Amino acid sequence: MPTQIVVALADRFPMIGTHKVLASYGCLAPRIITGQFDPTRQRAIWPSTGNYCRGGVAISRLMGCRGVAVLPEGMSRERFAWVEAPSDTIKTPGTESNVKEIYDECNRLATDPANVIFNQFSEFGNHLVHYLVTGRAIESIFESLTDRDQQGSSLRAFVSATGSAGTIAAGDYLKERFGARIVAVEALECPTMLYNGFGEHNIQCIGDKHIPLIHNVMNTDYVAAVSDRSTDALNVLFNTAEGRDYLGTHRHVPPVVLDALSSFGLSSICNVLAAIKLAKYLGFGEHDVVATVATDGASMYRSERDAVLARQFPSGFDGRDAAQVFGEHVLGATDDHFRELDRNERERIFNLGYYTWVEQQGVSLEEFEERRDEAFWHETRAVLPHWDELIGEFNARSGAVVG
Repeated sequence: MPTQIVVALADRFPMIGTHKVLASYGCLAPRIITGQFDPTRQRAIWPSTGNYCRGGVAISRLMGCRGVAVLPEGMSRERFAWVEAPSDTIKTPGTESNVKEIYDECNRLATDPANVIFNQFSEFGNHLVHYLVTGRAIESIFESLTDRDQQGSSLRAFVSATGSAGTIAAGDYLKERFGARIVAVEALECPTMLYNGFGEHNIQCIGDKHIPLIHNVMNTDYVAAVSDRSTDALNVLFNTAEGRDYLGTHRHVPPVVLDALSSFGLSSICNVLAAIKLAKYLGFGEHDVVATVATDGASMYRSERDAVLARQFPSGFDGRDAAQVFGEHVLGATDDHFRELDRNERERIFNLGYYTWVEQQGVSLEEFEERRDEAFWHETRAVLPHWDELIGEFNARSGAVVG
């Protein structure tokens, strides 16, 4: 029997249809309750490759303050259509892989005291909110699954593209609770962790070319790379009438699963393919569960789908094309470009972050190095109950009613 792959559908989140709104809250709340951000006089700057800035802009609207989205000019048309009308948008050079250019623009904006930068790549609130909330959400899904099936299943791994390294913090929680292994995923076209490489890719919303400051690298067990050829092709398969007809009629995919597949964005497809790689690499079976997250929905990638259709299927996409895409990218998925991390491999990946954070962004060597010790992460998480107390006090002072 095949491995069970459990996918949490993040496009069910309110306001923006992605769980990145959670990261935005996680970065904002500590600044509000500690007086580091005044929404009545300061602008919130949200650097992102697409979804986090949408969450930040949505929250800024709720607070009645000015939110500024900073993201690469090569992101999908739908994403810009979402953020441009109601807020400021700053486009930086490049595409998904050009994160340093976002940092450079934020450093420029930070010289104005009216701007407060909420940099998800270095804000530990991003790590903490996913550790606690996303981790517990996956735990709840897994426990519901085991209660239903009563088969003694084991949660063997949590799989996540690194992006800003917020979501993958759920793996730290699940490792503590269940011994789950943590799998970090990146694009094969820009294999920073896997091969010390670089390049350009189109798996939007997973970043690249750097190791985020909030990634607990020394607790990560595997690295996998997925090609954007696969994510682009499957975006077409899952989101065209011909592709859905093939899956339903010839592969007998149930309607409820078809609906779920059509809610997968590019990074969501990437996560699922990496989960398949892991299951094949370790030979997992029917009682083994691999959990991952579908970061956002396909609605942000219609223009990307149409571009792939025009480029690769100029004569039209039909059932034969659908069968070929399914055979190559799903049935033909292999465990290549997959690496188990020993201590030396973790050290290598951790050290790659030096160039971004110490040499380029001015983080002290001491601050950088302390993250190598697992005790640092446990001490960081110890602040969570204190933040809850401060949030309660803040709400009481403001007269907010919390249900």
